[in-house]
Amino acid sequence: MAETLSPAQGLRVLILDEDVALTRSMSAFLKREGHDPLAAHDRPAADAALAQADDAGTPFAIAIIGVTACGDDLPEYLRVLARRHRRTAVIVLAGYPTVEHAVESLRLGACDYLVKPLVDAELRQSLTRAAHQHALQRENQALRSRLDERLDLEGIVGNDPRMRRVYDMIRAVAAGKTTVLMEGESGTGKSLIAHAIHHHGPRRDRPFVEISCGSIPETLLESELFGHVKGAFTGAHADKAGRFVAANGGTLFLDEINSASPAMQLKLLRVLQERRFEPVGGSKTVEVDVRVILASNQPLEDLVASGQFRQDLYYRVNVVKIELPPLRERLGDIQPLAERFLARFAGELGRQLVGFTPDALDALRLYRYPGNVRELQNIVERAAVLARGQTITRDDLPEAVTSPPDGPLALSRGDAAWVPRPLEEALREPEKRIILQALAANNWNRQRTSEVLGINRTTLYKKMKTYGLLDDERLAG
Repeated sequence: MAETLSPAQGLRVLILDEDVALTRSMSAFLKREGHDPLAAHDRPAADAALAQADDAGTPFAIAIIGVTACGDDLPEYLRVLARRHRRTAVIVLAGYPTVEHAVESLRLGACDYLVKPLVDAELRQSLTRAAHQHALQRENQALRSRLDERLDLEGIVGNDPRMRRVYDMIRAVAAGKTTVLMEGESGTGKSLIAHAIHHHGPRRDRPFVEISCGSIPETLLESELFGHVKGAFTGAHADKAGRFVAANGGTLFLDEINSASPAMQLKLLRVLQERRFEPVGGSKTVEVDVRVILASNQPLEDLVASGQFRQDLYYRVNVVKIELPPLRERLGDIQPLAERFLARFAGELGRQLVGFTPDALDALRLYRYPGNVRELQNIVERAAVLARGQTITRDDLPEAVTSPPDGPLALSRGDAAWVPRPLEEALREPEKRIILQALAANNWNRQRTSEVLGINRTTLYKKMKTYGLLDDERLAG
């Protein structure tokens, strides 16, 4: 909620102006209004006060900057304030105003532009507007801090070797503008990874725009991506800028790209190659500087083989591919993920929840998670809301988790229909999951894992080699 200006709040206000009589008068007014003013009569004194306040963790809420104290350097000083003191709202105070000067000041970040001599009512209104902006800037910084924490790869949950490989890929590609393709089932965290790539790159302060191609009708998708001109089609009553324009200078995340029609795939191929396009119904070419990240919940290579996805577009987007494993293949990550989710929801609900009972953890580990990490998050949130004690028990979990049809290895609703095949082949996936779980639980120690599974080390090694787990073991080490 935005702050409102009231004497009880005592906002800190910096006044920079060469006129000593004016700064005294304004300081007296601000004190009567219940605020804490500080006057400076030149830029060095103002800079020192701003820096000292920031270092102490009590930045000025508002800075009133006199034009005469800055002279021709005012535009550059406004840029400095916007860059170094983002939480401080700026009011410009001019003795000889011009429209051009006022417009430029507002464009460079000032929230208001006042003219001498000051009128108490005008100053009071200006302070109110500045206080609102300060509150918004403080809220934005808090949101950014939470985003930084959420996307901090050093503190990310999970130790599965394949996910660690994904984190290494994020670090490697974030600094450039290379097109990235992600593949993985729904709910594996593709949107989070796209945000992380954007957040850790040089475009982090520019727009991040996300669109799910599968959720928008084909007839509207072109307009959503590229925009349209007035009269392009029925209902186009005005020009509209599309998502590519909205993401200019930043990142555009195209989710479910596998659902794009052949016609849309052709248009995407051109814009990915040339970074230019024409809005629907328009003839003017628009050029954009956009980093594109794409995601598919189906293997695009299979769709290319079946003729459902353009081969040339596949080769264009498959520059760097990140494959996200389903949660049922990351059994060692289930407990730390569940504990992180529980800590978050306990804080949001204002409850003291300390963990899970062993039988609750067993149920979570044995569940197949057709909805992947997103489903685990929903399960933990439900348990946090309904839990009767401080520890999540098996009874707090949904029945689908504690009593899955025909046991924990039964087919989930999202699985394909049964296909006749040899029993040895059918057992490969369950056996791989069990070995992965045992390896993760024993920190990839082969001796302990073989003892737990009741097989010798040679047999374990052969199975790890068969299932392609030796590379994962090297990463885990």
